[in-house]
Amino acid sequence: MSEKRDGIEPLIAGLLKEIGEDPGRNGLERTPERVAKAMRFFTQGYEQEPLEILNDALFDVSYDEMVIVKDIDFYSLCEHHLLPFFGRVHVAYIPNGKVVGLSKIPRLVEMFARRLQVQERLTTQVAETLEQVLRPKGVAVVIESIHLCMMMRGVQSQNASAITSSIRGEFEQDSKTRSEFMNLIRSRRDPFV
Repeated sequence: MSEKRDGIEPLIAGLLKEIGEDPGRNGLERTPERVAKAMRFFTQGYEQEPLEILNDALFDVSYDEMVIVKDIDFYSLCEHHLLPFFGRVHVAYIPNGKVVGLSKIPRLVEMFARRLQVQERLTTQVAETLEQVLRPKGVAVVIESIHLCMMMRGVQSQNASAITSSIRGEFEQDSKTRSEFMNLIRSRRDPFV
């Protein structure tokens, strides 16, 4: 039984023709199918909702110190050129009676990253979602990444990276809290293994 053809496949075959290739030649015969499958994977975040990811893992606690999940690797596609950008996300919040399961934070990052994105929006989406769901005393999100659209085309800058942040609540109002967060995400440790 054959699977239903993805609507992306004829578009990729047409693209191959437009750039001067033969989509029927050996090596490219299954490329439209492969690209369609890859694009569905790269953009699977459209099929997920943030509340579905977080709501199962909210816990009442009396903990009120900073919670940090740092060095979350991510990969996304730039919405301007459909080229990858990737890097690390650092997330912190100060609980206000509720915490979320630690593994849910990387899942939230992954969900938003698996959509066509710009880094600035990705940063604020993670912060806004945690702020709405947890109602914490503060949220901080910093993203460091490199963009292939800057490396492979246009400016062709091989060593440029981008850093964005969304700082809210106590992180924004209290410079000591903000400094503590920034110092903690800068510190690098040897791996545990």
